[in-house]
Amino acid sequence: TRAMTGNLPVAPARVIAIANQKGGVGKTTTAINLAASLAIAERRTLLIDADPQGNATSGMGIDKAAVERSLYEVLIEALPIADAIQEDAQLPYLRVLPATQDLVGAELELVGLDNRETVLRNALSRARDEFDFILIDCPPSLGLVTLNVLAAADAVLIPIQCEYYALEGISQLLNTIRIVQQNFNPAFQIDGVLLTMFDNRLNLARQVVGEAREYFGNKVFRTVIPRNVRL
Repeated sequence: TRAMTGNLPVAPARVIAIANQKGGVGKTTTAINLAASLAIAERRTLLIDADPQGNATSGMGIDKAAVERSLYEVLIEALPIADAIQEDAQLPYLRVLPATQDLVGAELELVGLDNRETVLRNALSRARDEFDFILIDCPPSLGLVTLNVLAAADAVLIPIQCEYYALEGISQLLNTIRIVQQNFNPAFQIDGVLLTMFDNRLNLARQVVGEAREYFGNKVFRTVIPRNVRL
């Protein structure tokens, strides 16, 4: 912690969820790259992998098969986050709370817990002072794990891919956000919408950009992430 803190003032971390119940939209890629960028800028950053697939975990170079303590133990066994996070040897300001397939069972096991929707928020309350930013990569669903993430976060970043059916199901996510605001986290807000996988050659992609900007207004980031195209 001392190496991460340096001379930076200590303030509670800003917690940002990266969510969209649709898979393949760039949630994990966004989470990893944003976390790395913040760490390179010497901001104390924690990346939490909340997806049982563990793609953010493996994307950070962590062997999922060798993980002994993960988000599952934090949620179900009340393990302190500090006892489960792993350091990134290449980025001194970055820590990772990994995920394993055990997290699949958390959806069922959380049902029987008291205050089941706020387990993660309570766990994070003991870790916020150690970081400047906490980014959480959500699973492609709106179950109890995702609800825990949204209830714990200050804001959500929504990646939307510029492809067919891009906005399908977004209303369901927005309804979940409203439920979180009304019942668990009144200050929760949408930080922004990130358009991903954009191919300027396609009329459909440009149409999706227009629809997203019409739907979300100034919540859509000006920067659009292009699709890697082989010519």
